[in-house]
Amino acid sequence: MKVKYFGDSDTLYIEFRKADVTETRDLDENTLIDLDKEGQVCAITVEHASLRADIPHFSFEQIPAPDLAKA
Repeated sequence: MKVKYFGDSDTLYIEFRKADVTETRDLDENTLIDLDKEGQVCAITVEHASLRADIPHFSFEQIPAPDLAKA
């Protein structure tokens, strides 16, 4: 997963995984979703990101999944 912020265009790009994009859909007028050939989301583009998200205070936290093998 990659997160990129382009300050010159105030655009946030979140790539969930590398894939060939076959379709881009508008979620709203400032949000685009990239889909692969199976229709799975592989990236999201957020325009006017500084107005829509708290860009300077970005953080990432990985929450471990419960061990289902022991259940």
